[in-house]
Amino acid sequence: MLFLSGYSQTQKFKVVLDAGHGGKDYGAVYHGNIEKNIALQTALRVGAILEKDPQIEVVYTRKSDVFIELQQRATIANKSKGSIFVSMHCNANKNQSASGNETYVMGITRNASNLEVAKSENEVVTLETDYKIKYDGFDPNSPESVIGISILQEEHLDQSIELAGRVQQFFTKKTDSKNRGVKQAGFLVLRQITMPRVLIEMGFVSNKEEGEFLNSESGQAKLAEAIAGSILDYKNEFFNPSNTDNVKEDVKVVAPKEEIVSKETPKKVEKSNEKGIVFKIQIAASSKELQTTPSNFKGLKPISVEFTGSLYKYFYASENNYNDAKQKLEEAKQKGYSTAFIVAYKDGIKINVTDAIK
Repeated sequence: MLFLSGYSQTQKFKVVLDAGHGGKDYGAVYHGNIEKNIALQTALRVGAILEKDPQIEVVYTRKSDVFIELQQRATIANKSKGSIFVSMHCNANKNQSASGNETYVMGITRNASNLEVAKSENEVVTLETDYKIKYDGFDPNSPESVIGISILQEEHLDQSIELAGRVQQFFTKKTDSKNRGVKQAGFLVLRQITMPRVLIEMGFVSNKEEGEFLNSESGQAKLAEAIAGSILDYKNEFFNPSNTDNVKEDVKVVAPKEEIVSKETPKKVEKSNEKGIVFKIQIAASSKELQTTPSNFKGLKPISVEFTGSLYKYFYASENNYNDAKQKLEEAKQKGYSTAFIVAYKDGIKINVTDAIK
C-alpha cells in the first residue's frame, strides 16, 4: 500500500484535527448556535473515534475554548509531522435558507460564493496582532488577497482532493444534509500546512433547522461518524506501516488550475484495459488535459492518462512485475519527477500496491 509524506518516519497515521475559531473568535453565530462550540465538540468526537485505532495518532490544535492564531495552527500541524490536516467549521449565509455541507481544498478560485466563504473564515486574522506583517499584507476583504495566497498552493492537492471527496461521500451516507460537493478556495489556515489538508463546512448555522442539527448531540455524533469514517477510509487505502518500500510523495501539478473541483462528489474513473496485475508510475496530476506525447513528459513513453473526479492523472509505463515497475519509477525520478509513485491495477481496477505484490 502507498505511504503519504512522513509515514515512514512516524509509522503512525497522524491526524491533525483543527476545531475552527475559539476563545474571543466566536465564528458564525445565528439562532443561538455558535460555530466555535460546534466545531470543538465535533472535533473532539472525531478524535475519540479515531483514537480507537492503534495505527492512528491524533493531534489537536485546540481541545478547549481558547483562541489559537491561524499561523500557530499551521505550526502545530507541521511540527507534529502530521499525515493529514482536517479543519472543521460551520457555514453561514445572509440567505438563511442556504443549507448543506461542503469540503474545501486549498487553491485558486474566482468563484464568488467560494471567495465569500474563504473571506468569512479568513476574517479571524484581524483579531491577531500585527497580522498584516505576519501574513504579508493580507487583506481579508480583498478577493485579490484571497486569490493571491492560493497561487503557490498546488502541493498535496491531489491527495487533498482524495480526502475531501471521501468526506463528502460519508456525509451523504451518515446525514440527510445536502451535499454541496468538493470546492477550492484560498484559506489562510491552510496556507502553510505541509501535508494534505481540507477545510470542512459541516452545515449552515444561519439555517435554523440545520443549525439545530449542528448544535445537537445527535447531529454532532452523525457528523463525527462521517468525518472519522472518511479519514479511516482514506487511511486504509493509503497507509500500511508494514510496507516501507513505497514512500508516496505528493504529485506535482504540471499545468495551472483555475476551478478544479466538481459541484458534485467526485466520481472515480480508475480503469484500464490490461488484464491481470499491472503496475504503473503516476508522474503528475492536473486539471488540464495534455497530449500524451513524450515531449510533454520529458521524453518518457508510453504515457497513459485517466480522468478522476476533476483531475487528469498521468502515468508512465505499464509493468506486470513490481521490480520492473521500481526501475521505471527510478527512471521517472531521474527525469525530474521526484514525487512520482507506483500504483497497481487488477483487471483494470485500481487496487492497493501491497495486495498486488501479494
